[in-house]
Amino acid sequence: SVQIQCVVVLLLPWLGQCSLQYPTDCADLLSSGSRVSGVYTIYPDGVRTGVQVYCDMGCQDTKEEGGWTVFQRRVDGTVNFIRPWNQYKDGFGNASSEYWLGLESQHQLTTNREHELRVDMEDFEDNRVFARYSSFAVGSEIEGYKLTVGGFNNGGAGDSLAYHNGQKFTTFDKDQDSHSGNCADTFFGGYWYDECHVSNPNGLYLWGNTSHSAVGVNWRAFKGYHYSLKSITMKIRPVA
Repeated sequence: SVQIQCVVVLLLPWLGQCSLQYPTDCADLLSSGSRVSGVYTIYPDGVRTGVQVYCDMGCQDTKEEGGWTVFQRRVDGTVNFIRPWNQYKDGFGNASSEYWLGLESQHQLTTNREHELRVDMEDFEDNRVFARYSSFAVGSEIEGYKLTVGGFNNGGAGDSLAYHNGQKFTTFDKDQDSHSGNCADTFFGGYWYDECHVSNPNGLYLWGNTSHSAVGVNWRAFKGYHYSLKSITMKIRPVA
């Protein structure tokens, strides 16, 4: 649902004007009173850029842990993540289940304010862990949507993202990785590949242990290359 704040600006003692303010992200929605996790419309770059996202508002009684804007989500394998550049740029999927918020929206969200990142994951044995990073940003398209990430804090998952810091985004039809081949073509998903990966959240949705190495939904520090996770969610919010 779209939530728009109306702010009255007093221009003169006898005159008021209603100014519409569109929520930039889930943190804005939280601060405006939204407490329930679910699908909302946000506007990363003004009224013409409305996109649907899943907002993780945390525990209803704990404002501190809410306000996360989910930009990547895998839960059941219903969405194909083998996509070309323009779809990773614009976004795809369904915010109520599996989806990817477009790289352009990610850039717009992280370009003016500092953001932190949390990656939640679960295996098929119901073990839930996370990795947290105190800084996260995505560069412009001219910069190849370069990833900048740092400040790792372990929540049981281990660090499988620092290796990708500074890398441009690669898809099967736009190779910007450091490998002699195309990592997205080899490992079946667009990502900030280097040579090639230690995490592959956009890989093939398989089921737990597999004989196939590094092509599934992998987070090497947690379950290695031969285990494809049940779920993974990547989400950001502004640093207070």
